[in-house]
Amino acid sequence: MTTRSETRTTLDHLLTEIEHRNPAQPEFHQAAHEVLETLAPVIAARPEYAEPGLVERLVEPERQVLFRVPWQDDQGRVRVNRGFRVEFNSALGPYKGGLRFHPSVNLGVIKFLGFEQIFKNALTGLGIGGGKGGSDFDPHGRSDAEVMRFCQSFMTELYRHIGEHTDVPAGDIGVGGREIGYLFGQYRRITNRWEAGVLTGKGRGWGGSLIRPEATGYGNVLFAAAMLRERGEDLEGQTAVVSGSGNVAIYTIEKLTALGANAITCSDSSGYVVDEKGIDLDLLKQIKEVERGRVDAYAERRGSSARFVPGGRVWEVPADLALPSATQNELDENDAAALIRNGVKAVSEGANMPTTPEAVHLLQQAGVAFGPGKAANAGGVAVSALEMAQNHARTAWTAERVEEELASIMTSIHTTCHETAERYDAPGDYVTGANIAGFERVADAMLAQGVI
Repeated sequence: MTTRSETRTTLDHLLTEIEHRNPAQPEFHQAAHEVLETLAPVIAARPEYAEPGLVERLVEPERQVLFRVPWQDDQGRVRVNRGFRVEFNSALGPYKGGLRFHPSVNLGVIKFLGFEQIFKNALTGLGIGGGKGGSDFDPHGRSDAEVMRFCQSFMTELYRHIGEHTDVPAGDIGVGGREIGYLFGQYRRITNRWEAGVLTGKGRGWGGSLIRPEATGYGNVLFAAAMLRERGEDLEGQTAVVSGSGNVAIYTIEKLTALGANAITCSDSSGYVVDEKGIDLDLLKQIKEVERGRVDAYAERRGSSARFVPGGRVWEVPADLALPSATQNELDENDAAALIRNGVKAVSEGANMPTTPEAVHLLQQAGVAFGPGKAANAGGVAVSALEMAQNHARTAWTAERVEEELASIMTSIHTTCHETAERYDAPGDYVTGANIAGFERVADAMLAQGVI
């Protein structure tokens, strides 16, 4: 049996190799470091995981697809973007993970997201593997017709790589119901098949699931509530700061409010709003989902209780809870220090890897309960898998049933992470618990299926 120190040395060598083999992909390097640095105890304890090539296969995608996406804007000019799909690991089921349309998208970002998705999907306990995709296309400011033409061009290439038993994309940043509709329409047109299970996040009238738009935000709040319960507290009366103002942030705020907490912030790239009375969700939805406006308009229309801070960071606002729900690495070491000074009790990640490694370490050292995204925001992909189940059965579940299933899954994820951390001498460390629990499920399947 190898010792933890020997295993740690082996993993350090592998991390160095990952950086060498994947140059200029800092987000992927960060995600790999975050997982692998926690695996030494489980690999040392279970000799089968030290089998040569197991972890090396885990960090290498099964397939990486990069393609050209030409489309025509409203002025008749031909534009060219890049499309990506990284099919990372299918040991547990078909690849499952969203599509992100944003100027920051590159291969390294998609690989980081796909790698995280492996463990997130494993933690749900459902039969789905990990993948991710997207494009450097920016839908912001584009007309519906331009977005439609882009989506049709994107799907004209992507369709040959996906399928309900192969790879099932969903939405992510920049890909909502409008984009999923255009993508599904083009897939159906090309294949001449009504294959509802090929995409999730669809409209409710044509194969979508109730509670899917809300699921990531709802699930994150449920995970935060479970962490508080473990410490003998609940959400009632707690003040929360939430970053972002997209789908995840909106439904995080909605669930916080429903459970008696007071969510007082939202943000976008222009700055943030703080509303001491609590965010008015109807107004925020009108501005962001209907008008596609900026959060400064919220402060202008809300009245004296709200103020807009241009270029500011929500983490400077005192609160009991922090729920980063915008994008990767949005909460750094300085932000963590500010949260700690202001007495934050728990941080739960609604976005993917929104907290830098230095900030995570600082929060954990200070005794703050920290819920990593692969556990805390798994509600979205969990309900996507439930949508797939409904599609296969040609049926639709009630909102109450879906929400009950979501609550059960999030409770199970919390319990799994908590118990796994304790089993490996890291009580209260949800990062270690999530990484090891997800790894065990995927590694066991990979070993059972042979070297493929």
